[in-house]
Amino acid sequence: MAQPERRSTTGKSHGIDSVATDERSADAESAFFVSPSAPQNTVLAILFALSFSHLLNDTMQSLLPAIYPLLKTSFHLSFTQIGLITLTNQLTASLLQPLVGLYTDRYPKPYSLAVGMGFTLAGLVLLGLAVHFAMILAAAALVGMGSSVFHPEASRVAYMASGGRHGFAQSLFQVGGNAGTSFGPLLAALVIVPGGRIEVLWFSLVALTGIVVLTKVGHWYRENTYRLKPPSKASPGGSPIHSRKVAVALTVLVVLVFSKYFYLTSMTSYYTFFLIQKFQLSVQSSQYFLFVFLFAVAAGTFIGGPLGDRFGRKHVIWASILGVAPFTLLLPYANLVEAGILTVFIGVILASAFSAIVVYAQELVPGNVGMIAGLFFGLAFGMGGIGSAVLGKLADETSIAYVFQVCSFLPLLGILTWFLPDVEKKQADI
Repeated sequence: MAQPERRSTTGKSHGIDSVATDERSADAESAFFVSPSAPQNTVLAILFALSFSHLLNDTMQSLLPAIYPLLKTSFHLSFTQIGLITLTNQLTASLLQPLVGLYTDRYPKPYSLAVGMGFTLAGLVLLGLAVHFAMILAAAALVGMGSSVFHPEASRVAYMASGGRHGFAQSLFQVGGNAGTSFGPLLAALVIVPGGRIEVLWFSLVALTGIVVLTKVGHWYRENTYRLKPPSKASPGGSPIHSRKVAVALTVLVVLVFSKYFYLTSMTSYYTFFLIQKFQLSVQSSQYFLFVFLFAVAAGTFIGGPLGDRFGRKHVIWASILGVAPFTLLLPYANLVEAGILTVFIGVILASAFSAIVVYAQELVPGNVGMIAGLFFGLAFGMGGIGSAVLGKLADETSIAYVFQVCSFLPLLGILTWFLPDVEKKQADI
C-alpha cells in the first residue's frame, strides 16, 4: 500500500505560492499596492495613491493662476494676456486629453502617469526661469501637457480600483486634485509672493515626489490590466440607452460642463482681482480668500461621488448646477464677509457635480472609460481656458465687477438636466 503523500498538500500550496510570487516578482516594491482581495474589491491603497498624486499635480497646476497678480506686475501684462496664459495652459490639456484617453483605452500605458508628471516638472522649471511672455506661454503649455496625460490615465486606474464603487472612487481621486488646487494659492502667498517668482523652482521637488508615487502605481496598473474588461452584461448590447438619447445626454452634459467651468474660471482666474478692486485687499490677503473657495470646492468634490452612488447621479447634477444659482447671483453685491461665506457654499455645491457627470457619462458609453474621462477632463480644461480668455477680454472692455455679474447667471443652465435619461434605472432593468 502506497504511503500517503504528505508532500501533496505542501506541493500544492507551494505551487500556488510560486504562481503568486511569479506574478509579483518583477515588482517586489509594489507589494503594498497589490490588493489581497478578489478583483471586484475596492483597492483603497491605489485610490489613496492616486488622490495623493492628484493633490501634488493640481497643487503645481494651480500655482500658475495663483501668481497671476505677480506676473501681471512683473511683465506689465493686460487682462487679455492673463487670459491667454490660461488659454494656452488649458487648451494643451483639453485638446490632448480625449486623444490620450482614446489611445490608452486600446493600448494601456502603465507608466504614462509618471511621464505626464515629468511634463509638469519641465513646465515649472521654465516658469521659474522665464524672462519674457513667450517663455511663460511655453511653460503654461508644458504644464497643460502634464495634465493631458495624467487625468485620463489616473481616472482609468481609479475606475479599475473602484470595485464597482465608481462614484466613490472618482470622488476620492478628484478630491485630491481639488485639495491641491486650493493649496496652490496658499503656497503662492506663503512662498512665492514674499520670495519672488524664482521660488517656483522649489516645487520641482513636489513633481519628483509625484513621479516616484506614480511609478509605483504604474507597477500595479501593469499587473492588473484584466480589471479593465467591462462587465459581461454590458459588452453585448453596449449602453442600455438608445443611441439618439445618448447623443442628447452627452450634449446636455457638455453644456453643463460649460456652465460649471466658465463660472469656476471666473473665480480661479479673477476672484483675487475682484477682491483687490472692490475691497482694496492686498495680493496676499486675496490669496487666502481664494484658498477658502478652492478648499470648499475640494470638500464638494468628495461629497458628490458617494451621494451619486446612493441617490443617483442625475439628482446630484440637478442639485449641484442649478442649486448653486441663488448664491452666485448674490455674490457680486455682497460685502467682504458675505462674499467669503457665499463662496464656501458656491464651492461645495458646484463642485459636487463633476464626479457625478464623469461617472454618468462612463455609464452612458460603457467600455470607453479613458476616452470619456479624457473628453470631460479635457472639456473642463478647455472651457476654463476659453472662459479665462473671453472673461479677460470682457474685463478689459468693462470691469471685473461686470464679469462677475454676467457669470452669476451661468448656473441657471442647470435646468437642462431635465433632459438627461435615468441611466441607473435603465441599468437596473437589464
